[in-house]
Amino acid sequence: MQQLEALVRDASMLAGGGGQAAKSAEPAKPAEAAEAEVARQMHICNACRYCEGFCAVFPAMARRLEFSSADVHYLANLCHNCGACLHACQYAPPHEFAVNVPQSLARVRGQTYADYAWPPRLSKLYQRNGLALALAAGLALFLLLAAQQSGTLWGAAAGGNFYAIFPHGLMVGLFLPVFAFVLIALGIGVANFWRCVSPGDAALSSGAAVGEAVHNALTLKYLQGGHGEGCHNEDDAWTHARSRLHHLTFYGFALCFAATSVATLYHYAFGWVAPYGWTSLPKLPGTLGGIGLLVGPAGLWWLNGRRHPAHGDAAQKPMDLGFIALLFIVSLSGLALALLKGTPALPLLLCLHLGAVMAFFATMPYGKFAHGIYRCAALLKWSIERRQPTRLKLGSE
Repeated sequence: MQQLEALVRDASMLAGGGGQAAKSAEPAKPAEAAEAEVARQMHICNACRYCEGFCAVFPAMARRLEFSSADVHYLANLCHNCGACLHACQYAPPHEFAVNVPQSLARVRGQTYADYAWPPRLSKLYQRNGLALALAAGLALFLLLAAQQSGTLWGAAAGGNFYAIFPHGLMVGLFLPVFAFVLIALGIGVANFWRCVSPGDAALSSGAAVGEAVHNALTLKYLQGGHGEGCHNEDDAWTHARSRLHHLTFYGFALCFAATSVATLYHYAFGWVAPYGWTSLPKLPGTLGGIGLLVGPAGLWWLNGRRHPAHGDAAQKPMDLGFIALLFIVSLSGLALALLKGTPALPLLLCLHLGAVMAFFATMPYGKFAHGIYRCAALLKWSIERRQPTRLKLGSE
């Protein structure tokens, strides 16, 4: 044990630069300081290796002797923030080494969203966490006023006809450019991330690596805790609730997207115009998905308030809660719209739902949604990397 302490202490001194050299250096920028802190902790973890079997972060770390900025960004997005390593660590605070891997990686992970965002000028939107909700309210009000001006707002309510308020072509004209921009912005952002953290790895990919990465992403394999007991919340408590609620949220979103895609096919390929019956192919998965998107975000909001502050970056909490709230509003307004479409509430609910959906898509590349995209890229890099011969990486080599 004493030998391990000495080894880890040497690693900590080496990572910190040791002595007067570190003290005389100019103060680092916040992003550089966050990356340097991750590198310091990774050196300590490399000397200890107790958590090596917990998740993909630690075996990926063990393939490196030094940690460049790209390495730190990769490891940060590979982390699922389950908290298991923090609770298992003998060097966690209040120990003088102050190792808190989930929190240090969370701080860097939040910065990567802005670093790789496209266009770069819009990266500052990550710092304006209330924008999505404000945009949703503004768009809903704009749509309500526009419908009021058209003179069709209240007359169409009794018939439950969405298209009498906003024609199908108008809605497509509003949403298609936004959706196209989102695909381009997210695509360029993740491509920038991949070029930085994994240059040349695309040529090494295989069907097995891609399949494993997809499986790990869809099953949230690394959200199960170090020994499969789940994520930690407050103190030493653990739960599978976080994994299950993430599944409800993700697959609820997937079902809603699938329902919209099927409805589009019905409309353009077969000429079958909405509204559709409750048991129809577009309606049934859309309803189930909407329920998932209601229960999942509500549960995540509750868990977010119960998580110990040491598990994550407190500065990102407004972004997390804003994203959860917007998902909940999208789902709630959509389900209410389906249930009350034949009532006078239809126009107001339609404007609220369309405004929330448009705000959700417009802010996708500049909010919490991006974490899923970058995490999938990091999982793919790990699946490729673990199939290559072990070669310790020095710095930016």
